[in-house]
Amino acid sequence: MISAYLVDDERPALERLSRMLQATGRVNILGSALDPVEALAALSSNRPDVLFLDIRMPELSGFQLVAELPNPPLVVFTTAYDEYALDAFQTSSIDYLLKPIEPEQLDRALTKAERFIRGSRNDDLHAMIGRLASALAIPGKGSRLTHLASRSGGKVSVIDLQDVTHLYSEDKLTFAATRERAYVIEQTIAELEAKLDPARFIRIRRGVILNLDHLSELHTGFGGRMIARLKGSSQAELIVSRARVRELKDRLGL
Repeated sequence: MISAYLVDDERPALERLSRMLQATGRVNILGSALDPVEALAALSSNRPDVLFLDIRMPELSGFQLVAELPNPPLVVFTTAYDEYALDAFQTSSIDYLLKPIEPEQLDRALTKAERFIRGSRNDDLHAMIGRLASALAIPGKGSRLTHLASRSGGKVSVIDLQDVTHLYSEDKLTFAATRERAYVIEQTIAELEAKLDPARFIRIRRGVILNLDHLSELHTGFGGRMIARLKGSSQAELIVSRARVRELKDRLGL
């Protein structure tokens, strides 16, 4: 049986992957983490056969986490990036699961992992990570979102992203907020972040993406955090985590 460790900063994605792996009967999950720094500490003393690893996470990316490990296990990346950038890696020793993960994807990855564990391949893991990182920098074909869809019963509401002030996750759901209301949407925050225009949208904490077009003011908060105040009569306020403050300031030229 394959031993595995799971890392993803999106709790719904982490829980779904855990359920899917357990249902296969082929995997023993040694542990999981939402925080990549916490995962790094755990992996330093507990090496699984396979590390299922998200790519875009706060503080440490998936690539940075693996680079910190002196003897990394086989890595299966989980990513919301466009699949065209990843086709070249389907036959390599690093596999990927494109979010939302499908059972067929997972079965393919586990079969490859079993083959690699038996020693049928011996690729340089760090070199493969570098090539994958380069491929992921290639823009996807038509991957930028301009609208979102919210399904409610038999009705589908189409939301123009220009009207979305921010996106956030709460109680295992994802919401797109406008000045009038919040809509439930099917994508996770990680999936949205990979598809949104980075010139306009920025993640300001684990479960929140801000549309900079709707930012009015920034105020200093407690513990190195900041408060982002939105435009409009309500002047809603969002917390910017300490880990995200520098990136936001850089984006604004501060």
